[in-house]
Amino acid sequence: MIRMKSKFELLAPAGDFPSMIAAIESGADAVYFGLKEFNMRDSAMNFSLGDLEKINKICKNVRKYLTLNTIIYDSELKRLEHVIKKVKGKIDAVICWDNSVIELCKKYKIPFHVSTQASIANSQSAKFYKKLGAERVVLARELNLDQIKKISKIIDVECFIHGAMCVSISGRCFISQHMCNKSANRGECLQFCRRSYMIKDDEGNELKLENSRVMSAKDLCTLPFIEKLKKAGIKSFKIEGRNRSPEYVQAIVSAYRKALDKKLNKNEVEKLIADIKRVYNRGFSSGFYLGLPTSDDFSKSEDGEALERKAILGVIEKYWPRAGVAALKIQNGKIKLGDEIYIRGRGSLKRIKIDRMEINHLPINNAKKGMMVGIKTPPCHKGDEVFLIEKNDGRKMRHGK
Repeated sequence: MIRMKSKFELLAPAGDFPSMIAAIESGADAVYFGLKEFNMRDSAMNFSLGDLEKINKICKNVRKYLTLNTIIYDSELKRLEHVIKKVKGKIDAVICWDNSVIELCKKYKIPFHVSTQASIANSQSAKFYKKLGAERVVLARELNLDQIKKISKIIDVECFIHGAMCVSISGRCFISQHMCNKSANRGECLQFCRRSYMIKDDEGNELKLENSRVMSAKDLCTLPFIEKLKKAGIKSFKIEGRNRSPEYVQAIVSAYRKALDKKLNKNEVEKLIADIKRVYNRGFSSGFYLGLPTSDDFSKSEDGEALERKAILGVIEKYWPRAGVAALKIQNGKIKLGDEIYIRGRGSLKRIKIDRMEINHLPINNAKKGMMVGIKTPPCHKGDEVFLIEKNDGRKMRHGK
């Protein structure tokens, strides 16, 4: 089930249906997603077994990988086997690392990829999992390009190319477990590493660190050296972000689709980086690919560095296909000609610029809370949510937050 003929697979995150649709329409060759159990993004919306039929309809020519990559307890083995039996024939592979999951995948003849949670970082480990029956391994994030190239000659490899990075060896952090009894190894991490910290001695003396976010790594971004990754033997290029919005997925997948499909010049790469800076990020780092991270690879921001932010504006009350016009009920804030909006619903995610508004067929320049206005839009549906997009300059948004 291949979306397009491409040497490289672009693998996108899907935390819910809107994000899955955004990934597919932006050019993903494959998506990975979790159920409401046994996956490392427990706080994402995730899916149920009953959703698999709908997922298959949406992913007509897109590969589907199910994450079952948490640690598994004895009390869960019966439920785990039930899940694996139910997904057989409905997905292309399971992403896992616990031996109980691997053995059940083999028992029911379901292809499996070994998760980055296994921390595969050398050729011998790669050979071990290949002998065990793995089709692919998701390499540890702590490898450089030369190390990846060597392992890629043994088995198909998948590597993260963009998104959040963990200051600990992926998933092996216990701060969240210690502080709130929420285990990172069970997909429940509350990301205490992203907070600001101070040093305090036994006498109560305090020192504020120059960058108090000493555990908050910047986001990985490989666009500046994507050509080097292409030459490293990587089979699947993976984007992190099952907790991210559809707008984030759309922006990041679109950028890397362009970068994988052809060799871009410096100006084209810089343009893509400018585009993805609009959505959530903590600043960008090259991770371990080009060498060991330094102090410059830690984030200094509290709420991220996105150049844009969005706020709920209202909902679509009606759409007239022939005219290409929607009735927008403004429930919060205000809007004017020239503003940009997102329309998010059961179909596509759309970003449009408002170049004309009408009330009773008469043009207007501004509209505010309580008004029903007509706007030109691509196809949408009643109930679709509409968000106002504004520049993130540190000031309060027009909706008052």
